[in-house]
Amino acid sequence: MRQSKLLLSTLREAPSEAETMSHQLLLRAGFIRQLAAGIYTYLPLGRRVLHKIENIVREEMDVTGAQEVLMPSMQPAELWKESERYDLYGKELMKLQDRHERDFVMGPTHEEVVTTLVRNEISTYRRLPLTVYQIQTKFRDERRPRSGLLRGREFLMKDAYSFDTGYDVLDQSYWNMFNAYHRIFSRCALQFRAVHADSGTIGGEGGSHEFMALADIGEDTIAACSACDYAANLEQAEVRMEEATLDREINAQAIEKFHTPGIRTIDQLVQTLDIMPEHIIKTLIYQGDGKLLAVLVRGDHEVNEIKVRKHIGAAEISLADPESVQNVAGVESGFVGPIGLDITVLVDSAVAEMALGIAGAGESDYHVRNVVPGRDFPLTTVGDFRNVTEGEACPHCGEGTLQFHLGIEIGHVFKLGTRYSKKLGATYLDTTGRNQHMIMGCYGIGISRMLAAIVEQNYDEHGIIWPAAVAPYQVHILLMSGKDNDQVELAEALYKQLNQLGIETLLDERDERPGVKFKDSSLIGIPVAIVVGKDAAEGQVEIIERRTNVKASVGIAEAIARIKVQAQPSSL
Repeated sequence: MRQSKLLLSTLREAPSEAETMSHQLLLRAGFIRQLAAGIYTYLPLGRRVLHKIENIVREEMDVTGAQEVLMPSMQPAELWKESERYDLYGKELMKLQDRHERDFVMGPTHEEVVTTLVRNEISTYRRLPLTVYQIQTKFRDERRPRSGLLRGREFLMKDAYSFDTGYDVLDQSYWNMFNAYHRIFSRCALQFRAVHADSGTIGGEGGSHEFMALADIGEDTIAACSACDYAANLEQAEVRMEEATLDREINAQAIEKFHTPGIRTIDQLVQTLDIMPEHIIKTLIYQGDGKLLAVLVRGDHEVNEIKVRKHIGAAEISLADPESVQNVAGVESGFVGPIGLDITVLVDSAVAEMALGIAGAGESDYHVRNVVPGRDFPLTTVGDFRNVTEGEACPHCGEGTLQFHLGIEIGHVFKLGTRYSKKLGATYLDTTGRNQHMIMGCYGIGISRMLAAIVEQNYDEHGIIWPAAVAPYQVHILLMSGKDNDQVELAEALYKQLNQLGIETLLDERDERPGVKFKDSSLIGIPVAIVVGKDAAEGQVEIIERRTNVKASVGIAEAIARIKVQAQPSSL
C-alpha cells in the first residue's frame, strides 16, 4: 500500500475525552474514529489489525475441531424470555420492535440462538459432541461508554459453544478451549493470566475462567499467588479458612455499651476510639430475592456480594433500603449490630475468629465493646463472605501470598451444563433411545477489546509498538525525498521486492517533510521501518526496529534478509 492513497489521517493531539492510552493512540494513529458514544468505525489500519487477530483466533478454533457459523445479531425476544434472561440481563440489553410490533433484541451474546439452532439440527448422540463458533458484532447498551474499545456499545466478539453428551465430555471441551485461549493470547504477544471467575448473567453449572490482560488501567482486580499458579478475579478469590482457630476459649469480659453520637462509619469509629478497623464487627443488612439477611465482616474487610448471593441461592442481592433496615434491626444503618437479630446471619470466618470486637448496639448513637462471637451472637452460618485482601495467605498452597494486579478481561470460558438446553428443549436420543438434555459450554473472546489491550501493553512516548503477529504491516518504507531519483528508484525497487516476497509493506512516498514521516511512522507502530535517504546512491538504507529503536545502515540485500527473518507470514 502507498501511504498517499491510504485512508489515514494522524492527529497531533488526542481528543480530550480519550482517557486511556489505547483510546488516545488508536485515534491519533488513525486506526479508529468515533461515530457516537461507544460506537467506532475501523479505518483500514484498524481493520487490518482486527483481521490479523480474527485469523489467529480462527486458526486455533479450527485446531480444536470447532466449526465456524454466523448467527443473526437481531434475535427474537421470545427466545430470551424462554431462557428467562430478558429481564435478568437488565437495561444493558438493547431492545427494539419491528413494524409489526414484534419484540427483538440486539444480541450481546448468542446462547439462546445457538441452542435453538442445534436443537433443530441434531437429535441423536451420534452427532455429538459438537462445537461451533462465530465472529460477530455484539451490542450492549452501556450506561456510560468509556475507554474507547474497552467499554463500547458495539463490539466484535468470538463466541463458541460446545454441545456434549456428559459432563466428562464437557470437561474435555472446556479444557481444549482453555488451552486454545492460551495459544491465541500468546501468539498475540499479550501478557495475561487465566483466573477463576463468576459466570454472571450467562449462568451455568461448573467451572468458569476469565482471561485477563495485565494493564494498569484494567477495571478488574486479580488476586494471584506469589508461589503457585492460583489466580482469581477479586469477586471470586477464596479466603484461606483456618478451621482450628474457631475452636477457642470464650472471652469472659462483659459487654459494655457506650455513647457514640453521630458516629456511623468505620473511619469515624477508628478515629474517635483510636482503634484498628480489624477490631470492629461490621453488620450489613441485605435483601436477596425478597428476603432480608445480615452479613458480618470485620471493619477492614468488604462483603463479597457474589459469594453471599451464591450461598443463599438468590438470583441477585442488594443492600436493604433504610426503611427495611429500620424495620428488621430497630435502628438506622451505622448502629446496627449482630446481637438479637431475628433474621439469617452470615458470619464471615474472620469475624468468627475474633476474640472480641466492637459493634453497633442496635440503638441510635450507641455501640458496644467486648462483643464475643459465639457468646453474644450465634455462629450458625460461618463461611467465606468477603473479598480477599492483598498479602493474605494463598487459599490453595498456603505458602505464597495473594498479590493484586489490574487486568482487562479479554476472554471468558464457562461450563453451562443444562442451563439453556433445559429451558429451550435441546435434547438428543442416547444409546438406549432415551431423551437427554445436551450438556453445554460457552467460550468468548473480545476481539475488539484485544486490539485495545495489545496497545495498552505495547506503546511508548512516541506511539504504538505493534507485535509482529498483529501489526497492520510488517515494514514501513520511508522515502525521504520524492525529488531524488536515486531515492525514488531504490524505494520502489525495495517495495516491489518485499511485496513479491509476501511481506506486507507500506510505502510512505508522500510529499511531506522527513520529520512528519518519522513521527507518523513511530505513531503508527509498524515493527520495522526502512529509511531511504541520502545514501541511496550507494545502495544503502537505514533500518529501524520500532520496539528497540535500534538503527543500522545496511545494503539492500542485508535489509531484505533481516526482514525475512523478522516478518510474520501474512494472515490476511
